[in-house]
Amino acid sequence: MKPTLTFLLLIICLNPLQSQPLRVSESGRYLINPDGTPFFYLGDTAWELFHRLDMDQAESYLQNRSDKGFTVIQAVVLAQLGGLTDPNANGDLPLVNQDPTKPNKDYFEHVDAIVEKAESLGLIMGMLPSWGSYWSSTNGKELLFTPETARGFAQYLGKRYRDHDNIIWILGGDENINNEQEKDIIEAMAEGLEAGDGGSHLITFHPRGPGRSSDYFHEADWLDFNMYQSSHGAHDHDNGFYAEHDYQLKPTKPTLDGEPRYELIPAGFYNKGASPMDLFTDYDCRQAAYWSVLAGACGHTYGHNSIWQMWSSGNNPVLDARIPWDQAIDHPGSWQMGYLAELFLARPFHKLQPDQSLLLSGPSSGGAKIRCSLAEDGRFAICYSPRGESFTLDQSKINGTKLKGIWYDPRYGIAHEIHNGNTHGIQTYTPPTSGKGNDWVLIIENGDLDLPLPGTQ
Repeated sequence: MKPTLTFLLLIICLNPLQSQPLRVSESGRYLINPDGTPFFYLGDTAWELFHRLDMDQAESYLQNRSDKGFTVIQAVVLAQLGGLTDPNANGDLPLVNQDPTKPNKDYFEHVDAIVEKAESLGLIMGMLPSWGSYWSSTNGKELLFTPETARGFAQYLGKRYRDHDNIIWILGGDENINNEQEKDIIEAMAEGLEAGDGGSHLITFHPRGPGRSSDYFHEADWLDFNMYQSSHGAHDHDNGFYAEHDYQLKPTKPTLDGEPRYELIPAGFYNKGASPMDLFTDYDCRQAAYWSVLAGACGHTYGHNSIWQMWSSGNNPVLDARIPWDQAIDHPGSWQMGYLAELFLARPFHKLQPDQSLLLSGPSSGGAKIRCSLAEDGRFAICYSPRGESFTLDQSKINGTKLKGIWYDPRYGIAHEIHNGNTHGIQTYTPPTSGKGNDWVLIIENGDLDLPLPGTQ
């Protein structure tokens, strides 16, 4: 007897694997929601979230990030800072006897609660099964994982969270692949996740910085999108180069910066002679974000030196963290990432393609470098001037009988219309202010679209 159509539809509705939270667009350039709308990846690095915060603190943090417009929270199950030996806020360790085949139920119930709270707020959890130190040979210690235990642990995670729609799996954890054993472990983790959740969640890889997932796994079937870490080496480090590299690869896959320079982290802390007083600011965060997205990234990740480690006075500070996490969550860089998302969501950002041919003159290197991106249908373009330097555009590339020009202030999320006319000729634009910290975004678009100014919706 054949099943009825009603019975088949009931099976589909009850099968959690039919509800995939995010997927890759047909173009391979960006991520999309289940309803087919483009998803702008705006992440925050909260690596120690599961490990150091109690539930009340986690709820406060997640609510703050949701209110600011973040869409992804990146956190590690087996955390970096004593993750195997220091109990979480409830006094629980993740593994029994540091055995990855013996997860501690109490620890994972805390992880469950945080995932569920994030889901209620519409936040995606970018979950790292393990920090890289537990599978990488570069640390000079016995590895926690073998391919077999890595596969089993990942399968446990995949099965445990298969019914949650708000998961992206992020393998790696700040390490690169140095030998075949390490590659086998990561491949085994990917296999375990897919076996556990039926392939219902996207998977990527977070490399050590500066580094790219595409250098190791671009052609792997399990790698749904690329992630690079432009890292914390220097001011004015153009992370757009990473996006440009991945943008040219085949098969086409989305890419983004999963760890750029963090707000209030010492610049180049891993270099000899670096000053602990030379800290990255909100400006450095904005510069990295706009450079990366306009070079072809499908979103961006923010970080703060106090927030990644969830530092408070009860913990030893890493990298000279000095401001408690619950105060740092309202530092200017995090607000400005919300303005970044507002801008790109106010226009069909998924149509943008990096196009430096728009730029006829203006800084093309260094900290003032201007980056431009043009919509595939030619209806709008976005250019970023990191230091308010003048630049000249070929406006003939913009389609439409009228052209509207808009200045967008990425520090405050305020837009100003500057003209709306029918001239498509070559034009020089001078931002309202100039100098380091005075960055500006220019939008040139088809005026007939009559779109609202960004930040006014």
